[in-house]
Amino acid sequence: MIHIESFTFNPFAENTFVLHDETGEAIFVDPGNHNQQEHDVLNTYVQSNNLKPVQIINTHAHIDHVLGIAYLKRKYGIPFSLHPIDEPLLKAVKVYAPNYGFPGFDEPEVEQWLEEGDVVTFGNSSLRVLHVPGHAPGHVAFVQDEQRFVMGGDVLFRQSIGRTDLPGGDHNTLLRSICTKLFPLGDDYTVYAGHMEPTTIGFEKKHNPFLTNS
Repeated sequence: MIHIESFTFNPFAENTFVLHDETGEAIFVDPGNHNQQEHDVLNTYVQSNNLKPVQIINTHAHIDHVLGIAYLKRKYGIPFSLHPIDEPLLKAVKVYAPNYGFPGFDEPEVEQWLEEGDVVTFGNSSLRVLHVPGHAPGHVAFVQDEQRFVMGGDVLFRQSIGRTDLPGGDHNTLLRSICTKLFPLGDDYTVYAGHMEPTTIGFEKKHNPFLTNS
């Protein structure tokens, strides 16, 4: 069974996740840790739970979700996976990072590309990949059907949705991704988002002002 631990990091209040199961193998999802204090928080969690990190997977490549990747790759000697359409967004981060107060951004190399239909595995666990563009062109979500949850990144929030005014964003595409890819999962699926607290598909169908008429 997968345990999900979340940490809120960096000035963007981004949710970084550590997922692990009974084997002790773990993955990082969207690591936004950006300084030594935040690095230490993750490392302490890994050590205190006797975890073995095996991979980093990202929903997308906006700055707040990629700040910790290079550090964790070096620290644990693990690969990083991303959807190929988001590679230009990743490459752009080092150009604009100084404007957001991150002059020393360390751009990570991508070892594995994610596509819809792929399955990410660790320990006895697996997550299937959905392509859900709109907030970012290569945005993906990671779905766990047995435990009924989705790591949704910046697609669907509690009573909100991801912004679409950034490069590669498109409002109609985002709504289509939510309605055709996430909503069919089932009302009882928990959505662990890139910001704010978790929500459920059913709650957002009823109460999300961006979606109640979709």
